[in-house]
Amino acid sequence: MKKTVLIILTLIALIVLFVGWKFFGPTVHVPEKKYLFVSTGATYKDLKKSLNDQDIISGELWFDWAARITGFNAVKPGRYEIKRGMSLTGLVRMLKNGRQSPVNLVITKLRTKENLAAKVGSSFECDSAQMIVFLNSQDSLKDYGLDNETAMVAAMPFTYAIKWNTTPRRIFDQFYAAYKTFWTPERKKKADSLGFKPVQVSTLASIIEEETNASGDKPLIASVYLNRLSKGMPLQADPTLKFALKNFGLKRILNEHKTVQSPYNTYTNKGLPPGPICTPALETIDAVLDSPKTDYLYFVANSNFDGTHIFTTNYSEHMKFARIYQQELNKRNIQ
Repeated sequence: MKKTVLIILTLIALIVLFVGWKFFGPTVHVPEKKYLFVSTGATYKDLKKSLNDQDIISGELWFDWAARITGFNAVKPGRYEIKRGMSLTGLVRMLKNGRQSPVNLVITKLRTKENLAAKVGSSFECDSAQMIVFLNSQDSLKDYGLDNETAMVAAMPFTYAIKWNTTPRRIFDQFYAAYKTFWTPERKKKADSLGFKPVQVSTLASIIEEETNASGDKPLIASVYLNRLSKGMPLQADPTLKFALKNFGLKRILNEHKTVQSPYNTYTNKGLPPGPICTPALETIDAVLDSPKTDYLYFVANSNFDGTHIFTTNYSEHMKFARIYQQELNKRNIQ
């Protein structure tokens, strides 16, 4: 009798251990890409299929029991990180509470709205088409005091933690919140002293960003453009032609390029273009705001190709250095 009782107790203990292992042991498998993506509108059945297809769970029965025990019945969309050693109960509770892992969207230098839309489309549930529709919507952008030409000023070079299943508007909300934080009262005061609004500062900074990577030259290039604007001269900025032509690989700007019909052609149109031609670095925006007072009206790349520029106050002197640079381009067979 005692032996029978002992066997029964042993079996019960083994069953309890087995059930405990199933619910609380590290039985969840990490998928190849480490994340489980639950789409908006997914049903409980869809969720289980996805878990099975990715071999995250070994079967539906235990998952169903864990769901019943925890009261999980409403599927919440999102991007969920499946960690090594996770239990079935831990997985169900994470899904029940919608405890998803945000996407870290890193904005660096982007040139066009299409580039931004493609980046968003590759990182979030919403696709690039939805994002570009938002970026081109005057009705949507007027809520931010922007339009479809200036929208890119809000996409500043930061890292944004954003939920995977969010909408284009909510993504842009986070861009705009960071943009507003960057534009402190001090920076706004500096912009005002230049006669500029923040959008105009960012637009000018975008041109400078495309002109050079040399940090030391950025404030001086800013002074050149500010001097030209104050004198009513056209900016004659080559990067704006590349943007107008959507040919960012151009090495030389020829006369034929200068005739392109576009509001971004700063050879034929005076003043700033209608919007930025890229997302400028923060230091470039500050280079505009802190640009020194100079008499420079011209600059040309240094013929030693070290990335720096030669700055001059008159056209004849400028052309002397420009010819040297052109000769060096010819020597190097750069077209």
